[in-house]
Amino acid sequence: MTSQALHRAAAQETPDAAERLADPRRLGLWAALVGLFAVAASAAGSWIPSLWGDEAATLMSATRPLPSLVHMLSYVDAVHGLYYFGLHAWIDVFGPSAFSIRFPSALAMGVCAAAVVWMCGRFGSLRFAVLAGVFTAILPRLIFAGEEARSYAMTAALAAVLCAILIEIARRDSRALGGWVAYTAVLAVGIWLFLYVALMVPAIVVIVLCCPPLRRRWRAAAVSTAVALVLASPLAWFGYMQRRQIAFLAVRESITPEVVLRNMWFQEWWFAVIAWALILVAVIFFALEAARVRRSGTRLGLRLETVALSWMVVPMGILIAASPFVSGYTARYGTFSAPAVAIVMALGVRRLARLPRRRLGKALAAVSVAAVLIAAVPVAALQRGPYAKNQSDWNDIAAFISANAVPGDGIVFDDGARPSQRTRLAKATDPTAFRNVTDLLLKTPFQKSYTWYDQTYGIPRASGMGRFEGVDRVWVVELKFDGVEDTWGLGQLQSLGYHETRRVDGAGSVILLYER
Repeated sequence: MTSQALHRAAAQETPDAAERLADPRRLGLWAALVGLFAVAASAAGSWIPSLWGDEAATLMSATRPLPSLVHMLSYVDAVHGLYYFGLHAWIDVFGPSAFSIRFPSALAMGVCAAAVVWMCGRFGSLRFAVLAGVFTAILPRLIFAGEEARSYAMTAALAAVLCAILIEIARRDSRALGGWVAYTAVLAVGIWLFLYVALMVPAIVVIVLCCPPLRRRWRAAAVSTAVALVLASPLAWFGYMQRRQIAFLAVRESITPEVVLRNMWFQEWWFAVIAWALILVAVIFFALEAARVRRSGTRLGLRLETVALSWMVVPMGILIAASPFVSGYTARYGTFSAPAVAIVMALGVRRLARLPRRRLGKALAAVSVAAVLIAAVPVAALQRGPYAKNQSDWNDIAAFISANAVPGDGIVFDDGARPSQRTRLAKATDPTAFRNVTDLLLKTPFQKSYTWYDQTYGIPRASGMGRFEGVDRVWVVELKFDGVEDTWGLGQLQSLGYHETRRVDGAGSVILLYER
């Protein structure tokens, strides 16, 4: 399409105000229905993948006695404390199975998608609002968050609700005191769930400045934001004191075009290509329309593009720009901005449907929607494979040990890996499967430790304490990651007179039987 054609298309765009907006009653119903679809999409198959390191930290923290959890949070993971307390109560009622502890994230995705439908219905037709909600439900980053036992899905939901509240405030002529109270509460809770939700504040500043109804209420916005930040300030202090906990991100996650353009929101290249094409369409047509409105001397007013692009770009732009100086970026941290990505994609579809050549535009819009839906299916399937989460095969380890170990056997886990990859987490997350074996190296179980994982002895120290006396069979579980197998402790076991008699290669581990 030529530059002149683009300008003509932008000029013929129907402004949001002239579009037939969704009826609020029907909008509420469809928001609920799309929310239920999002819950089902996230929950489907969520019990299949083994838990992995971050989820082990969740489960092991949330199942501690409350005094132990409080003690741990004074040393590590204070920024996840609210989530752990909430999941502790959830587990008391629904149990600690993989499906159970992941299901709250699926529920959060339902809230997120419903909020997006409601928000978009205030700017466009019911069809457009439902499309944006469905894109939210199937966006790879969000559907991954919806089947993970971490707080990221909840932060996406709260960010969506926060923006929906702002839009409702902007649409009303009253002082909207209740709206500002709700805004303050949601922002504060969001930051307590995940500290980086505070990066929504700069995005909100942009939204307020670009929206005349909100700009007229900038004092209320400033006061409400300040109150939320004050309420969340204790967490900021804990986060600063425990900042070394994420120092490893400086060496583990380099920020490359692939990380930002694919991994952050889309995970697979085929989805990323389609998504960025729609985002580009939305941005180009909005820029042309904004330029036309500016030349005419009128104001653009409150636009969904302004809200979504500010929410999408500003928080992650700040985090990425700061990454050379502060170790604080990983792709999952972009989850709370992902609903905005889904909205911009839907805006791209709407722009295509409104092209001057209506038949061509509607065909392109239909093809793009079909492409997104088709591309999402294999991504979701890959996310729900048995070893989808960081190659973790803890389910297999637990099942094998349960079926093959006999009373009196000992077990040695690979303690040479970093804590989140240690194979002993298979035992910590499914202890009943290891009831026939003695953990020969355990020093302090995680429930009594100051951190979230077990404290252990080395093999020489455990041997000197008599831990191996009378133990003729020792199961050894070594980490295997990206095809590289650890051999931690094998030489020391051989020096104690053990030799390998059995070997089972797994997807992310190797199980060995040593006997003497």
